[in-house]
Amino acid sequence: MTERQAEVLAVLGKLADAWNDGDAAAYASHFTEDADYVTFFGMKMPGRAMIESAHRSLFEGPLKGSKLVAGGGEPKVRFLRPDVAIVVSGGGSSLSDRKPEPGRESTLTYVLVEEPDGWRVASFQNTRVSDPAARAS
Repeated sequence: MTERQAEVLAVLGKLADAWNDGDAAAYASHFTEDADYVTFFGMKMPGRAMIESAHRSLFEGPLKGSKLVAGGGEPKVRFLRPDVAIVVSGGGSSLSDRKPEPGRESTLTYVLVEEPDGWRVASFQNTRVSDPAARAS
C-alpha cells in the first residue's frame, strides 16, 4: 500500500471512529462542505450540514449504539488524479459489533478530494448487497 492510499483509507477509519462514537459533528467533518451523500435507500443528503443533522438524528434514534464494521474484502483505492481518489469497499452497521447484520451489508463508494487541510469525502454512495436472482426464485 502506498502512503497516499494509506492517507485516503485513514479518512475512512476516522469516519468509522466517529460513527462508532455516535458523534455526528465529527462524522460530518470528514466531508466537503458541498458533499453528496446517498443512503442505501436512495435518500440524498446534500452538504455537510445536512449530513451532520441527519446523522445526529440517527445516532440519537434508530442507529444509537450501532457500529460500522468492515466486510467484503479489502477496500480498492484508485486515484483519478493525484488529488482525487475513489474507494470501493464493503461494510455495514451492526449492533453486535462483529460483522454486518444480515441484510445490512453494503458496497460503499467514496470519492475523496485532497484539500489544503487533508483528504475529505466529496461524494458517498451506500448500496445494499442483494442477489436479484435469489429474489426471483
